[in-house]
Amino acid sequence: MANSNSALVTKLLLIVVGMFGFGFALVPLYDVFCDITGINGKTNETAAVYYDGQVDESRTITVEFITRTHTGMPWEFRAQTKKVKVHPGEMNMVEFYVRNPANKSMVAQAIPSVTPGQAALYLNKTECFCFNSQPLAAGGESLMPMRFYVDPQLPEDIHFFTVQYTLFDVTGNGTDDKQLNNPFLTSFSDN
Repeated sequence: MANSNSALVTKLLLIVVGMFGFGFALVPLYDVFCDITGINGKTNETAAVYYDGQVDESRTITVEFITRTHTGMPWEFRAQTKKVKVHPGEMNMVEFYVRNPANKSMVAQAIPSVTPGQAALYLNKTECFCFNSQPLAAGGESLMPMRFYVDPQLPEDIHFFTVQYTLFDVTGNGTDDKQLNNPFLTSFSDN
């Protein structure tokens, strides 16, 4: 009886250790799975290269832009253009407005996602404020550009997709005071 109890305890401990290890492995496995399939709506994290050439003027794709701030982020954040109609292969630019109403300098990071997730594979950003953290002085405001094109290989059944940016406060996450106090990063004002 004692042998069967110790064997059962050993098996249960191995199951617990295996479950714990599997839990840690899920995040990197999920990232790999999403990178391969593109189902989570992640977009490119670095600038894509634009090759001036093949524009498919026979197709029009509607791209909608949605913005939001993470809980506790006091900034005002909005897309200057809510929707744009584009032809696959043509370069486009939209701007996003931010204002820091706080009485202190802050740094923000925008995280994009695309719906449907499959469309993320075909959205190519050549310039985007989401590639880097965005410092802004107290009371400062800025227009942040995003240049992009939709790959002509976009499946024929996708005529509309949404790009959502969520703005997070990353002040103090490795940002130095020189960056926060740089007068060139306070952008424009209504003077």
